[in-house]
Amino acid sequence: MVPVSGPTTGEARGAPCWLNLSARDLGAAERFYGAVLGWTFRRGALGDAYAVGERDGVPVAGIAAVAAEMAVPVAWTVFFGVDDADATVGRIRERGGTVGVGPVAFPPRGRAALATDPEGAAFAVWEGRLVSRWQVGERQAPAWVELHTRNAFDAAVFYGGVLGWAEGGPGRSEVSYEDDQVVLRHDGEAVARLNSGPVESASPRPQLRPRWLVRFRVRDLEAAEAAVVEHGGSVVPGGEWGGVRPAADGERRVVVRDPDGALFTLEAEERE
Repeated sequence: MVPVSGPTTGEARGAPCWLNLSARDLGAAERFYGAVLGWTFRRGALGDAYAVGERDGVPVAGIAAVAAEMAVPVAWTVFFGVDDADATVGRIRERGGTVGVGPVAFPPRGRAALATDPEGAAFAVWEGRLVSRWQVGERQAPAWVELHTRNAFDAAVFYGGVLGWAEGGPGRSEVSYEDDQVVLRHDGEAVARLNSGPVESASPRPQLRPRWLVRFRVRDLEAAEAAVVEHGGSVVPGGEWGGVRPAADGERRVVVRDPDGALFTLEAEERE
């Protein structure tokens, strides 16, 4: 599911290394996300069922028309870089997670596995080559990822053990604790946060379940929100915590669904 062209996961061990949408129809997804996020698309090396979404020529995320074939939900998934997919899958199971798919080989480029953590939040791991110039971050990067879970510190123990956050060494990610959140940094830059909150594993509303949320930054939040509705998606009331936790003052974000139901967040770019 991950396109390739650049470095290997040895340079991004334990850090987010890609975002991927499992979709039903690639053409329909391209039209929707192109209209909402202003992306252009190129077909990658993984066949006609896969495309890479780019903003201003920089890769942001992939879309794979595999939801039906692989019997996986239509959803956005965060991938983390690992040295050894088999060993990582073993650690996921040892620590109470569930492996749903894989490791699956995408020769000669790498291997992937889809899993859920003990609280039910879905994520994926990737061993192999990475996309050049891809990034997530809190500042001007085109995307950001954050775990919403019952207890961020318990989650950090799980992911730290699975992804080797505490092992140190070249290419490893680092964890810090800031304002009751767990912050994951790579090369000194924040690349993810783990946030405790009022989640419900069995909630009928997906936005209230433990999950890795994906935010995409847009230049014009109001225009992007209007484009969601115009192109068959919907706005999800209540924000990222489903209305259970109030939004922070000054937040300019909108939670939406694409026409097939995949949740993601639109976030206004910071004005310089």
